[in-house]
Amino acid sequence: MKYDKPTVCVLDASTYVGFWILKGLLARGFRVHAATQKNGETEIQKRIREMEKEEERLVVFSVDVLDYHSIVLALKGCSAVFCCLDSPEAYDEKMVNLEVRGAINVVEACAQTDSVEKILFSSSLAAAIWKEDISSEKDVDEKSWSDPEFCRKLKLWYALAKTQSEQAAWALSMDRTLKMVSINSGLVLGPSVTQQNPRTTMSYLNGAAQMYENGVLAFVDVDFLVNVHIRALEDQSACGRYFCFSHMVNTEDEAVKLAQSLSPLISLPPRYHYEGSEAHIERLRTKKLSKLVEGAAY
Repeated sequence: MKYDKPTVCVLDASTYVGFWILKGLLARGFRVHAATQKNGETEIQKRIREMEKEEERLVVFSVDVLDYHSIVLALKGCSAVFCCLDSPEAYDEKMVNLEVRGAINVVEACAQTDSVEKILFSSSLAAAIWKEDISSEKDVDEKSWSDPEFCRKLKLWYALAKTQSEQAAWALSMDRTLKMVSINSGLVLGPSVTQQNPRTTMSYLNGAAQMYENGVLAFVDVDFLVNVHIRALEDQSACGRYFCFSHMVNTEDEAVKLAQSLSPLISLPPRYHYEGSEAHIERLRTKKLSKLVEGAAY
């Protein structure tokens, strides 16, 4: 059977975002190389193995992002790669270094293939919002970057990992003249997220009170995030960074609803009451995203 859609790779397909991108690509007729790391037999990895038995357009590869050659094998014959790296463990300084090295290896592996034409790099708003003067900057948009020294000072290891891995990927992709697009998402919400993505979720929320008070706490539904990733693949004019979120959290009412949606990871005190009157200014801007998704049919 012939397929019109090209073959693409999702690495790491066993992360929460990677898995949903994998499902979205298959639903749209793509052939997919699902590259998964050896993080034990997680529920997502089991589901990917089951999908491989039933779906002829899916091939699963076992990779180690610190082993450059295993990545090259997974990329063979692929026209694009979705790079979705998240630590399976709680973020600390060691995990920051591992994620940066992994991002560099993925980009370098792409440079050594003849087929990869575009890298879709799954990053985070956390790579853009953290700096000493977080409250004084009027707008936070795709030109903004988190300050690594500030992240270290506050031990914001998730933000540091996303900042440095994305910066490393950008530097190397430009040096190797590779086309790359980054999708900088807010906190990702979706089916079973508290069970399947607890550590990344809580790592993102480190410093949530400051994000909320400074108008930069936002979240995105995983389905919308997947649509944006695939749109960035298919739109030849897509370039640079894209902030991706669907909801801002800038009132106490919204903050409580977010906390409730993340139960049992986050629990409110018994008989918690809120006024719901205080509103913080929204400072995140997504003009680029609006242009990308405009007219897209999903």
